[in-house]
Amino acid sequence: MDKVRLGIIGMGNIGKYHADYILNRKITRCELVAVCDAITAPLERFKPLKIFTDGGQLIRSGDVDAVIIATPHFQHTTLGIAALRAGVHTLVEKPISSHKADAERLIAEHKLHPQVVFAGMFQLRTEPRYLKIQKLINEDLGQLVRVNWINTDWYRTEAYYASGGWRATWKGEGGGVLLNQCLHNLDTLQWLCGMPARVRGFCQLGRFHQIEVEDNVTAYLEWANGATGAFISSTGEAPGTNRFEIVGTRGRLVLENNRLAFTRNEMDMLQFSQSAKQGFVKPEVWNVDVPFNDAVLPHAVMVQNFVNAILDGEPLIAPGEHGIHSVELANAMLYSSLRGETVELPMDGSAWEMELNRLIAGSTLQKKVAKVAADDFAGSFRK
Repeated sequence: MDKVRLGIIGMGNIGKYHADYILNRKITRCELVAVCDAITAPLERFKPLKIFTDGGQLIRSGDVDAVIIATPHFQHTTLGIAALRAGVHTLVEKPISSHKADAERLIAEHKLHPQVVFAGMFQLRTEPRYLKIQKLINEDLGQLVRVNWINTDWYRTEAYYASGGWRATWKGEGGGVLLNQCLHNLDTLQWLCGMPARVRGFCQLGRFHQIEVEDNVTAYLEWANGATGAFISSTGEAPGTNRFEIVGTRGRLVLENNRLAFTRNEMDMLQFSQSAKQGFVKPEVWNVDVPFNDAVLPHAVMVQNFVNAILDGEPLIAPGEHGIHSVELANAMLYSSLRGETVELPMDGSAWEMELNRLIAGSTLQKKVAKVAADDFAGSFRK
């Protein structure tokens, strides 16, 4: 094979976005040959590509070597398993599944078909700002002490939630801001800092919108080494904030307003404390603005990596198995909040699945779907 024949299943906002940059030849050695959606009207502009209304049919067609799954969340697991069983290379949009138990099922299926490339779409791992943070954590920051991420610039209107019957429902999404908007941030958090050992979530359901899932979240995190953290997010707060602060024994990193600042201690703070002869002194510091280049197309980088993995065996930036971590964090924060107690990680995926099924069964939400004006969807990517 010298070119990957690609299909996209799910042609909502993100599916159309993927299709556009692929058709504009931002990806090499890859040809978009088919698209699929249950609603056919938006697909007219993609002719003469092959058009499908059933994802399983596209997978079984023999027309594609690989698929991007960009459907509503609960279909990620069923379609992903179908693609892996059919030997079709699979890139799953976030989240890889709506809950941890389903993610475990998807990952278990891939273990039966290791020759099939299975990737997750976690494009923040390609952004230069986060790559610089990763390098500084690994080389200069010392032992992790504290992590704070105020991530409240995910503002969404009632019109957004009315744009799809599946949005912001237990049955359609399995959660709210944590599972939809914040999955990339949660992936980035654990990718950079590792998975915490325990989580205590405080989630408000429908605080700002007429929805049944969480739209306002504060969570406390604790790592095995004693490091602590807070993760705060909302789709109802305006103007909102995006401030990511990581403290280590050798200094502090702050990413905010498109600026990465590193305040570096000349001496490790623990060593300084133990050796200092005075009580009110601090280590001297260097204040550094860390440059980074934003001239990348993160989604295209991820798809090119997926293609290269298929054709050349290139290591994946985000193997599909990694997707379970962000799902678990989202589930744990919500489960902790609903139970009113701290959740130890790794959490029991089946326990949250039972709770989620109870929420679905007890749902009384009558969702009204309305057509909304076109928006700058891509403008929400860089968080």
